[in-house]
Amino acid sequence: MKVITKYLTREFLKLVLLCEGIFLFLYLVIDFIQRIDNFIEAQASKGVVFLYFIYKAPLIIVQMLPAATLIAVIIMFSSMRKRNEITALKACGMNISSLAQKVIVISFFIAVGVFLFSEVIVPYTSYHSNRLWNRKVEKQDPGLFYGSHQIWYRGPDSIYWIRFFDFKRRMMQRPTFYFFDRAFRLIKRIDGLRGVWDGGRWRIEKGIIEEMDPQGGYEVRKFDTHYLEISETPEAFVKGMKKPEELSYWELRRYASRVREEGYDNTRYLVDMNLKLSFPFTTLILALIGISIALRVKKGGIAVSVSMGMAACFCYLLALGFSRSLGLSGALPPLLSAWLANLVFTFLGIYLIIHVET
Repeated sequence: MKVITKYLTREFLKLVLLCEGIFLFLYLVIDFIQRIDNFIEAQASKGVVFLYFIYKAPLIIVQMLPAATLIAVIIMFSSMRKRNEITALKACGMNISSLAQKVIVISFFIAVGVFLFSEVIVPYTSYHSNRLWNRKVEKQDPGLFYGSHQIWYRGPDSIYWIRFFDFKRRMMQRPTFYFFDRAFRLIKRIDGLRGVWDGGRWRIEKGIIEEMDPQGGYEVRKFDTHYLEISETPEAFVKGMKKPEELSYWELRRYASRVREEGYDNTRYLVDMNLKLSFPFTTLILALIGISIALRVKKGGIAVSVSMGMAACFCYLLALGFSRSLGLSGALPPLLSAWLANLVFTFLGIYLIIHVET
């Protein structure tokens, strides 16, 4: 039994790495072709292009691994059946369930590895790939950067501090605006409860203005409504917002809690947070489905089995995207929306594997 386990593990991992390498190569080539005009227009150096794709590769590895695992399972079991290895194993007293169990255990450890890789490596590399794209290719303003919960924006003679920004509502929460002279002396500070994009300008509500007077002191006055004349639009502040792949599970969890405490809808962050946990287990679920497909297809060989596997993978991703949309819209709880596709395809995989001819 130990010899068989080692053999299955070695062959399975070899195929996973091979399929993963092929998918990664194809994805990067296609992505390069799609973006080459942007690189040329921005006159990006070869080093920038190389670093961009190096930093992007870990995210693609994670995204492609479920499909690679599925195809690897199908190829391995189809090849074993073609060479009558499964028949020989049955003759030795091993059934299909035992074979499937060994592959599923390996897939489970792959899923755990994907989660750890997504937590440790992917946020760092995704941040740097997006940063290179935004600054070196899109030529976006480098004055915008994000802390753990706030936005800081540096203008020509100003600095803006926004505790929370809701792009959908075009609303800032508790913004502070600092304005400086050429000697970098603070000449005006505006604090508000909120800022709302209204008719092409920012309407600051319920705050105070501190403004330098001719004697060098500061005059303070309160206001209920103040229209701020600055050139920055809502799009200027959303450019640097971190994407889900740039945050770990725990960072998303802390950010979602902070948004809820400040009275805003945190559904989007809760959905993405739960997806951080559910997506790695896609490898386990698709491996289960891949086994049943490989053992069910009698005609057409590996090509037909792989085609059916890719169709199953597409259906899974479609279901995952649909359930995520339901979660973002509030039709489903965030936890259920992130795990619904996994639950459905897990039951489907179990049903198919139970009804495979042994």
